[in-house]
Amino acid sequence: MKANRFILLSLFCSSLALTTACVTKEANTSIETSERTKDNQMDEPIVSSEPQEKTQTIKQVNETEETFLEIHPKETPEILYETIPKDKLHELKSVYTFSEVYTEVEGVLTFRGNNLRNSSSYGEVKMNPVSLEKTWSFVTGSSPKWGGGAGWTGQPAVIKWDSDIREMMNLKEEFKHKENFIEVIYASLDGKIYFFDLESGKESRNPIKGSISIDPRGYPLLYTGQGIPQQGDIGFRIFSLIDGEMLHFIPGIEADAYRPWGAFDGSALVNRETDTLILGGENGLFYNIKLNTVFNKEEKNIRVAPEQVKYRYKVKGNDYQGIENSVAVYKNLAFFADNGGSIQGINLMTMKPIWALSGTDDTDASIVIEEEENIPFLYTGTEVDKLRGSDSHSLIRKINGVTGEVVWTKKYDAMYNESVNGGMLSTPVIGKNEMKDLAIFTIARHKTMNAGLMVAVNKTTGEEVWRWEMPSYTWSSPVAVYDKNGQAYLIQCDSIGTMYLLNGKTGEVINKINLGSNIEASPAIFNDSIVVASRGGQIFKVKIK
Repeated sequence: MKANRFILLSLFCSSLALTTACVTKEANTSIETSERTKDNQMDEPIVSSEPQEKTQTIKQVNETEETFLEIHPKETPEILYETIPKDKLHELKSVYTFSEVYTEVEGVLTFRGNNLRNSSSYGEVKMNPVSLEKTWSFVTGSSPKWGGGAGWTGQPAVIKWDSDIREMMNLKEEFKHKENFIEVIYASLDGKIYFFDLESGKESRNPIKGSISIDPRGYPLLYTGQGIPQQGDIGFRIFSLIDGEMLHFIPGIEADAYRPWGAFDGSALVNRETDTLILGGENGLFYNIKLNTVFNKEEKNIRVAPEQVKYRYKVKGNDYQGIENSVAVYKNLAFFADNGGSIQGINLMTMKPIWALSGTDDTDASIVIEEEENIPFLYTGTEVDKLRGSDSHSLIRKINGVTGEVVWTKKYDAMYNESVNGGMLSTPVIGKNEMKDLAIFTIARHKTMNAGLMVAVNKTTGEEVWRWEMPSYTWSSPVAVYDKNGQAYLIQCDSIGTMYLLNGKTGEVINKINLGSNIEASPAIFNDSIVVASRGGQIFKVKIK
């Protein structure tokens, strides 16, 4: 865990009695199980690469299942992995795919909006926006060590509740029956979760403690993961938003983990169609969990009875476990990076790796996925942490998610600082509409310790299209918004509290506003309303006008 950083959003689930599983070494890359033939009724197919020239197809049989591995002739590190408990794997056979639509609820419910991690804005902005205007702010509490407000990543949730759900929750009376009520839910460094009416900034209910994510089914469930062992046991909690009751707690420190650190920096995903949950922990474990949710609207109560399968691993040449980024998922394939800079693809149906890349440098920014001709491509970048020196750099890459092949690589100079690292800690924007050919990356401590860089590259070639030399560095993730004609705009906050509005196609700065202190958190946007918190102990709403 880095100093001066907080996390937002993560999902976890319950412990089971553990059994010893086989330990296997695999080369990779993609896996297709013979169970496919038994499950033709499924809407979503298993993702698997087609055999290519010079590709050897190997049939591997073990005691429990028959698996086909397509081994591509390229260098790849060995993965020592284990699934715990192995006897639960059969229950995952029919619950592995994510649909194309993460949620039908209006709002931003998880970090970067969905399982592809490619959308942290909801709705549209008005045509030709020219300015930013602060409309309300709120002063949080403060902890002795970490202060208040929010830090990295710190994205809030913004949700428009259905009327029947709204009326059963413990909202303040004036908001229970308010038409078009939109709620902002924000976790603070002071250890509390705050609830606001987006329009007015008034508190919509009493605070509770933890970091947050909201169930994509629109259920009144709040998922919280701690990033700092400030008080109480570090771990993950699930709360009912009907009455604030804690429904479940999972300790972050556990015997199965290779690393004795219990934080959950990333935001996990809930598959609304299969009632399953996916996340990574900074303890180095990857989780695939059945929630067993029971929601009784008539009796106004909700319960969960989580069951989990865990995956632990060691990648040859990488001694650092720890998943600080938010896991990204394409259908049945999950992808994450770790503190040693290895990237892995996991088949959720088998909980086996399909490929892994060797370690580079600490990678905390979340991977973003874009589908091209039915193939998931990954966009990712490293910080400067373990590989320090006069030639230190942030490594930006595009990767084929089925084969693990690196499509292109870019290097950008960045500096190391022990308290606040350089390189890429912000999650990239993968453009849509008029920006559909661009990927946007933001680099901290570029050229000098206090400066930064935002760069747009061509998705296909990796060639630079435009760059903006930022006067101040940032860890905050850029956010893309679009008008009804598809014109693209970017919001980028920085370490001195400035929020910028940019033309996404050209990188031109249109307007800026200063909010007083360092913004490490990543904004969420609902139509023309931006919500973000600073390290100075405040939460802000800013309008795009």
